[in-house]
Amino acid sequence: MASSNSDLTQPLSPTTTLSSARLRPRITRSHLFVLFLLTTTSILALPVLTIASFIFEPASDVWHHLASTVLSDYVINSLLLLIGVAVGTLTMGITSAWLTAMYQFPGRRIVEWALLLPLAMPAYIIAYTYTGLLDFAGPLQTALREGFNWQYGDYWFPEVRSLIGAICMLSFVLYPYVYLLARASFLEQSVVTMDAARSLGAGPWKRFFRVALPMARPAIVAGTSLALMETLADYGTVQYFGISTFTTGIFRTWFGLGDQGAAAQLAAMLLGFVLLLILVERYSRRQAQYHQQSTGDSSHQRQPLSKLSGVIASILCTTPIILGFLIPFGLLTQWAMGETMDASFFSLVWNSLSLAFSAALLALTLAIILGYGQRLMPTRAVKTGVRVATLGYAVPGTVIAVGIVIPLAWIDNRIDQWATDMFDHSTGLIFSGSLFILLFAYLVRFLAVALGSVESGLQTIKPSMDDSARSLGFSPFQVLRKIHLPIIRPSLFTAVLLVFVDVLKELPATLILRPFNFNTLAVRAYELASDEQLASAAPAAITIVLTGLIPVILLSRSINRPNAGSSS
Repeated sequence: MASSNSDLTQPLSPTTTLSSARLRPRITRSHLFVLFLLTTTSILALPVLTIASFIFEPASDVWHHLASTVLSDYVINSLLLLIGVAVGTLTMGITSAWLTAMYQFPGRRIVEWALLLPLAMPAYIIAYTYTGLLDFAGPLQTALREGFNWQYGDYWFPEVRSLIGAICMLSFVLYPYVYLLARASFLEQSVVTMDAARSLGAGPWKRFFRVALPMARPAIVAGTSLALMETLADYGTVQYFGISTFTTGIFRTWFGLGDQGAAAQLAAMLLGFVLLLILVERYSRRQAQYHQQSTGDSSHQRQPLSKLSGVIASILCTTPIILGFLIPFGLLTQWAMGETMDASFFSLVWNSLSLAFSAALLALTLAIILGYGQRLMPTRAVKTGVRVATLGYAVPGTVIAVGIVIPLAWIDNRIDQWATDMFDHSTGLIFSGSLFILLFAYLVRFLAVALGSVESGLQTIKPSMDDSARSLGFSPFQVLRKIHLPIIRPSLFTAVLLVFVDVLKELPATLILRPFNFNTLAVRAYELASDEQLASAAPAAITIVLTGLIPVILLSRSINRPNAGSSS
């Protein structure tokens, strides 16, 4: 027994020390990155988790009031809006994609890129312009009354501020999502498949409905899902047209009734709609997998149309451009030319541009870290964490704003209470009352845009280049700085540009989260239009549209490159 005690007091031998060292876990850089990834994922998922947690909160009196009065309107109007926009975007997007991809007609080379121009026009801005054009006091109805000597009540005119009007406005600017993906799918379809259908006696309509459309179904569903998620996220259009949807209900409950919990529960219902759309899109792609038959050359000769058919095709393809871009852009330009831009306007421009540029740089930096980290450690845990960190892009800005305000306001209140108790000094709203909360919301909302561009750029670099650089003694950071970043510079520029424009156009999150006495172009255009000062809103609106044209032009240049062997 004594011998045993004396053994315990003896110093450890070198062998024992080495064994203990081997048992002690060693923290590596990969462990630190995984920890950073998990922390980042948790922070970026905080708004969605906050909203989801309110599902389990007991219903308040305000919620019971909403459920018994307006909740059914929110659900019905949102569903009708989704159905209407789906029909509109599918009709315009598929028709224009099929005609420009498969047929030769007058003006095709112009309309195939011009069909993207409505992407630069935010839905709430096009709603303002068409209201100014089609309202009772607008130039169109005024001309009708003067030309036919009509008075109020002598004629019928469609009401632009209606559910049908909102469906049209959203469809005009969102159909390019369907057009882009459907056109790419039609162009990639095998020539042999189409020729085989033609040789079996299938006419143009049968080839379209029986062969081309089913093969393009996954792309069409993906484009439609993007358009519908943008529809659910819209606030400016439905609020301006006086339509009760989830986004307008969240604003009214938050600012009108002053109930954060009820507003968060409405946001949770809206989040459920978004998740349902995502699940439907994923399920559709899983159930319908169409494989293209590669022939080594997927190019094809576009079929020339007869003179009458060519004119009809030109009209069908130019109509969305005229309605979705040319008319509202022309009206905005006319109104803006009659307005004087003073120092306050340039202050708005500076606020908007600096905020958008800061958010774009933050998103790019985080996207590089996540994208390159995923390349270094392509484990399931890392990939899952990166995907979770980018879920915010599918969540409406209204939901993100509510999900951010609640936890950050709680943190601010705790810090302020602690500082008051300890130092008799109030810290104020450090996070929720500053630009920090806006930048955080933009990061949650648009990180996926930057990450998509960074990942597409990194995928063009062969892994063998990494291995060669590492064999020469380069660290992972040196490989990124000296090899990857110079190669993917165009992708980095694209990422910054896309996030920059998205932030510039974002309205609902900015409306909720902006600090006091801080305005942006989007907010100013919304405020002036809400006060029926449409001409005064034109300079801010036209600035947003002109900025949004930059990525659209770059995108149109890429899709306008003719495929080898295709007829011009």
